[in-house]
Amino acid sequence: MSEAMVDIRDASVVRGKRHLLDGLTLRLEPGQHTAILGPNGSGKSTLVKLITRQLYPLAGAHVSLFGHEKWNVTELRSLMGIVSSSMQLDFDAHPPLEVFDCVVSGFFAARGLWKQHTVTEEMRERSRAALVQAGADHLIGRDMSTLSTGEARRVLIARALVHRPKALLLDEPCAGLDPASRRVFLEGLRGLAQSGTTLILVTHHIEEILPEIGHIVMLRDGRVLHEGPKAGLLDSTHLTELFGMPVEVAARGDWYSANVD
Repeated sequence: MSEAMVDIRDASVVRGKRHLLDGLTLRLEPGQHTAILGPNGSGKSTLVKLITRQLYPLAGAHVSLFGHEKWNVTELRSLMGIVSSSMQLDFDAHPPLEVFDCVVSGFFAARGLWKQHTVTEEMRERSRAALVQAGADHLIGRDMSTLSTGEARRVLIARALVHRPKALLLDEPCAGLDPASRRVFLEGLRGLAQSGTTLILVTHHIEEILPEIGHIVMLRDGRVLHEGPKAGLLDSTHLTELFGMPVEVAARGDWYSANVD
Protein backbone atom coordinates (compact mmCIF):
# COMPACT_ATOMS: atom_id res chain seq x y z
CA MET A 1 0.00 0.00 0.00
CA SER A 2 1.34 3.43 -0.96
CA GLU A 3 2.08 6.17 1.56
CA ALA A 4 -1.14 8.11 2.12
CA MET A 5 -1.32 11.86 1.62
CA VAL A 6 -3.80 12.05 4.50
CA ASP A 7 -4.38 9.12 6.84
CA ILE A 8 -6.83 9.65 9.71
CA ARG A 9 -8.20 6.79 11.76
CA ASP A 10 -10.83 6.88 14.50
CA ALA A 11 -10.39 10.61 15.21
CA SER A 12 -12.76 12.27 17.65
CA VAL A 13 -12.69 15.93 18.68
CA VAL A 14 -14.96 16.99 21.52
CA ARG A 15 -15.91 20.48 22.69
CA GLY A 16 -18.07 20.50 25.78
CA LYS A 17 -20.49 17.62 25.28
CA ARG A 18 -20.49 17.86 21.49
CA HIS A 19 -18.50 15.65 19.14
CA LEU A 20 -17.16 17.92 16.38
CA LEU A 21 -15.58 14.83 14.85
CA ASP A 22 -16.94 11.43 15.87
CA GLY A 23 -14.59 8.54 15.12
CA LEU A 24 -13.74 9.92 11.69
CA THR A 25 -11.63 7.74 9.40
CA LEU A 26 -10.30 9.11 6.10
CA ARG A 27 -7.51 8.13 3.71
CA LEU A 28 -6.51 10.24 0.70
CA GLU A 29 -3.82 9.20 -1.75
CA PRO A 30 -1.16 11.41 -3.41
CA GLY A 31 -2.45 12.81 -6.68
CA GLN A 32 -6.05 12.21 -5.63
CA HIS A 33 -7.75 15.58 -6.17
CA THR A 34 -10.52 15.59 -3.58
CA ALA A 35 -13.51 17.72 -2.59
CA ILE A 36 -14.62 17.52 1.04
CA LEU A 37 -18.28 18.45 0.94
CA GLY A 38 -20.76 19.04 3.73
CA PRO A 39 -23.23 21.47 5.28
CA ASN A 40 -22.31 23.99 7.95
CA GLY A 41 -21.60 22.18 11.22
CA SER A 42 -20.66 18.92 9.51
CA GLY A 43 -17.07 18.97 10.79
CA LYS A 44 -15.25 20.42 7.77
CA SER A 45 -13.50 23.24 9.65
CA THR A 46 -12.61 20.90 12.50
CA LEU A 47 -11.09 18.44 10.02
CA VAL A 48 -8.95 21.24 8.55
CA LYS A 49 -7.75 22.23 12.02
CA LEU A 50 -6.98 18.60 12.79
CA ILE A 51 -4.78 18.35 9.70
CA THR A 52 -3.03 21.67 10.45
CA ARG A 53 -2.56 20.76 14.14
CA GLN A 54 -4.67 23.59 15.45
CA LEU A 55 -6.69 20.88 17.18
CA TYR A 56 -5.77 17.45 18.49
CA PRO A 57 -8.00 14.37 18.63
CA LEU A 58 -8.80 12.28 21.67
CA ALA A 59 -6.29 9.59 22.61
CA GLY A 60 -6.21 6.53 20.40
CA ALA A 61 -6.55 8.31 17.06
CA HIS A 62 -4.01 8.22 14.23
CA VAL A 63 -3.33 11.31 12.08
CA SER A 64 -0.53 11.43 9.50
CA LEU A 65 0.44 13.40 6.39
CA PHE A 66 2.59 11.64 3.78
CA GLY A 67 3.61 9.12 6.44
CA HIS A 68 4.52 11.75 9.07
CA GLU A 69 2.65 11.37 12.35
CA LYS A 70 4.58 14.22 13.93
CA TRP A 71 5.53 17.40 12.14
CA ASN A 72 6.26 21.01 12.97
CA VAL A 73 4.95 24.06 11.13
CA THR A 74 7.99 24.27 8.83
CA GLU A 75 7.65 20.64 7.80
CA LEU A 76 3.92 21.03 7.28
CA ARG A 77 4.40 23.90 4.80
CA SER A 78 6.58 21.65 2.60
CA LEU A 79 4.02 18.85 2.75
CA MET A 80 0.77 20.75 2.39
CA GLY A 81 0.10 24.41 1.68
CA ILE A 82 -2.92 25.87 3.45
CA VAL A 83 -5.11 28.60 1.96
CA SER A 84 -8.35 29.79 3.56
CA SER A 85 -10.65 32.76 3.13
CA SER A 86 -9.93 33.88 6.71
CA MET A 87 -6.18 34.21 6.01
CA GLN A 88 -6.78 37.27 3.85
CA LEU A 89 -7.73 39.38 6.87
CA ASP A 90 -4.21 38.98 8.26
CA PHE A 91 -2.70 40.60 5.18
CA ASP A 92 -5.17 43.45 4.66
CA ALA A 93 -4.31 45.14 7.96
CA HIS A 94 -1.83 47.95 8.55
CA PRO A 95 1.00 48.57 7.93
CA PRO A 96 0.59 48.10 4.15
CA LEU A 97 2.17 44.95 2.73
CA GLU A 98 3.38 44.76 -0.87
CA VAL A 99 2.49 41.64 -2.86
CA PHE A 100 6.02 40.36 -3.51
CA ASP A 101 7.01 40.92 0.12
CA CYS A 102 3.90 39.03 1.21
CA VAL A 103 4.96 36.01 -0.83
CA VAL A 104 8.65 36.11 0.17
CA SER A 105 7.72 36.48 3.84
CA GLY A 106 6.04 33.09 3.57
CA PHE A 107 9.51 31.58 3.93
CA PHE A 108 9.61 33.03 7.45
CA ALA A 109 5.96 32.45 8.39
CA ALA A 110 5.77 36.19 9.04
CA ARG A 111 3.58 39.06 7.92
CA GLY A 112 6.09 41.01 5.88
CA LEU A 113 9.88 41.21 5.93
CA TRP A 114 11.86 42.42 8.93
CA LYS A 115 15.50 43.21 9.73
CA GLN A 116 16.13 39.74 11.13
CA HIS A 117 15.04 38.09 7.86
CA THR A 118 17.75 37.23 5.37
CA VAL A 119 16.22 36.92 1.91
CA THR A 120 18.29 34.90 -0.55
CA GLU A 121 18.19 35.14 -4.33
CA GLU A 122 16.76 31.61 -4.41
CA MET A 123 13.85 32.78 -2.24
CA ARG A 124 13.21 35.67 -4.62
CA GLU A 125 13.33 33.38 -7.65
CA ARG A 126 10.98 30.87 -6.07
CA SER A 127 8.61 33.67 -5.08
CA ARG A 128 8.51 35.03 -8.63
CA ALA A 129 7.93 31.53 -10.00
CA ALA A 130 5.13 30.91 -7.49
CA LEU A 131 3.41 34.18 -8.44
CA VAL A 132 3.59 33.19 -12.11
CA GLN A 133 2.22 29.73 -11.31
CA ALA A 134 -0.68 31.28 -9.36
CA GLY A 135 -1.39 33.79 -12.14
CA ALA A 136 -0.57 36.73 -9.85
CA ASP A 137 2.79 38.03 -11.07
CA HIS A 138 1.12 41.09 -12.63
CA LEU A 139 0.17 42.21 -9.11
CA ILE A 140 3.77 42.77 -7.97
CA GLY A 141 4.17 46.31 -6.68
CA ARG A 142 0.65 46.65 -5.33
CA ASP A 143 -0.35 46.60 -1.66
CA MET A 144 -2.39 43.64 -0.48
CA SER A 145 -5.10 45.98 0.83
CA THR A 146 -5.76 47.29 -2.70
CA LEU A 147 -6.42 43.88 -4.25
CA SER A 148 -9.76 42.37 -5.03
CA THR A 149 -10.73 39.28 -3.05
CA GLY A 150 -9.86 36.99 -5.95
CA GLU A 151 -6.50 38.68 -6.56
CA ALA A 152 -5.58 38.40 -2.88
CA ARG A 153 -6.45 34.68 -2.83
CA ARG A 154 -4.12 34.07 -5.77
CA VAL A 155 -1.32 35.85 -3.92
CA LEU A 156 -1.93 33.67 -0.86
CA ILE A 157 -1.77 30.58 -3.05
CA ALA A 158 1.60 31.81 -4.36
CA ARG A 159 2.74 32.32 -0.77
CA ALA A 160 1.91 28.66 -0.06
CA LEU A 161 3.55 27.47 -3.29
CA VAL A 162 6.99 28.92 -2.45
CA HIS A 163 7.52 25.89 -0.20
CA ARG A 164 6.81 23.58 -3.15
CA PRO A 165 4.23 21.60 -1.20
CA LYS A 166 3.04 18.25 -2.41
CA ALA A 167 -0.58 19.32 -1.94
CA LEU A 168 -2.75 22.37 -1.33
CA LEU A 169 -5.56 22.33 1.23
CA LEU A 170 -8.10 24.98 0.19
CA ASP A 171 -10.60 25.79 2.93
CA GLU A 172 -13.64 27.59 1.47
CA PRO A 173 -11.32 29.53 -0.88
CA CYS A 174 -14.19 31.07 -2.89
CA ALA A 175 -15.93 32.71 0.09
CA GLY A 176 -16.62 36.35 -0.72
CA LEU A 177 -16.05 36.04 -4.47
CA ASP A 178 -18.69 37.17 -6.94
CA PRO A 179 -19.68 34.61 -9.64
CA ALA A 180 -17.35 36.00 -12.32
CA SER A 181 -14.36 36.25 -9.96
CA ARG A 182 -15.09 32.78 -8.64
CA ARG A 183 -14.93 31.26 -12.13
CA VAL A 184 -11.63 33.03 -12.90
CA PHE A 185 -10.22 31.85 -9.57
CA LEU A 186 -11.37 28.26 -10.13
CA GLU A 187 -9.84 28.20 -13.61
CA GLY A 188 -6.54 29.14 -11.96
CA LEU A 189 -6.91 26.21 -9.57
CA ARG A 190 -7.45 23.94 -12.56
CA GLY A 191 -4.03 24.95 -13.84
CA LEU A 192 -2.45 24.01 -10.53
CA ALA A 193 -4.19 20.62 -10.55
CA GLN A 194 -3.05 19.95 -14.10
CA SER A 195 0.54 20.92 -13.25
CA GLY A 196 0.83 18.22 -10.58
CA THR A 197 -0.17 19.90 -7.30
CA THR A 198 -2.72 17.73 -5.50
CA LEU A 199 -5.76 19.73 -4.40
CA ILE A 200 -8.00 19.14 -1.41
CA LEU A 201 -10.98 21.49 -1.70
CA VAL A 202 -13.18 22.01 1.37
CA THR A 203 -16.55 23.50 0.46
CA HIS A 204 -20.32 23.28 0.74
CA HIS A 205 -20.90 24.43 -2.86
CA ILE A 206 -20.80 21.72 -5.52
CA GLU A 207 -20.46 24.48 -8.15
CA GLU A 208 -16.87 24.90 -6.94
CA ILE A 209 -15.85 21.30 -7.58
CA LEU A 210 -13.32 21.40 -10.41
CA PRO A 211 -13.50 18.97 -13.34
CA GLU A 212 -10.06 17.68 -12.26
CA ILE A 213 -11.45 16.62 -8.87
CA GLY A 214 -12.51 13.01 -9.14
CA HIS A 215 -12.90 12.00 -5.49
CA ILE A 216 -15.66 13.18 -3.15
CA VAL A 217 -15.85 12.94 0.64
CA MET A 218 -19.22 13.82 2.18
CA LEU A 219 -19.19 14.82 5.84
CA ARG A 220 -22.17 14.94 8.17
CA ASP A 221 -22.27 15.08 11.96
CA GLY A 222 -18.50 14.69 12.23
CA ARG A 223 -18.39 11.45 10.26
CA VAL A 224 -17.82 10.39 6.66
CA LEU A 225 -21.31 9.84 5.27
CA HIS A 226 -20.20 8.78 1.78
CA GLU A 227 -16.88 8.63 -0.06
CA GLY A 228 -16.01 7.68 -3.60
CA PRO A 229 -15.82 8.73 -7.27
CA LYS A 230 -17.50 12.00 -8.20
CA ALA A 231 -19.73 10.45 -10.85
CA GLY A 232 -21.36 8.18 -8.31
CA LEU A 233 -21.97 10.76 -5.57
CA LEU A 234 -22.82 14.12 -7.13
CA ASP A 235 -26.47 13.33 -7.71
CA SER A 236 -29.77 14.42 -6.21
CA THR A 237 -30.14 11.35 -4.00
CA HIS A 238 -26.80 11.71 -2.22
CA LEU A 239 -26.93 15.52 -1.97
CA THR A 240 -30.47 15.39 -0.55
CA GLU A 241 -29.28 12.96 2.10
CA LEU A 242 -26.20 15.07 2.87
CA PHE A 243 -27.97 18.41 3.27
CA GLY A 244 -31.24 17.10 4.72
CA MET A 245 -33.48 18.76 2.15
CA PRO A 246 -34.44 18.14 -1.49
CA VAL A 247 -31.54 19.07 -3.79
CA GLU A 248 -31.69 18.90 -7.58
CA VAL A 249 -28.32 18.35 -9.24
CA ALA A 250 -27.47 19.12 -12.86
CA ALA A 251 -24.28 18.49 -14.82
CA ARG A 252 -23.16 21.27 -17.15
CA GLY A 253 -20.29 19.92 -19.16
CA ASP A 254 -17.57 19.04 -16.65
CA TRP A 255 -19.15 21.19 -13.91
CA TYR A 256 -22.06 20.56 -11.56
CA SER A 257 -24.74 22.82 -10.14
CA ALA A 258 -27.39 22.34 -7.46
CA ASN A 259 -30.73 23.88 -6.59
CA VAL A 260 -32.71 23.43 -3.40
CA ASP A 261 -36.23 22.32 -4.23
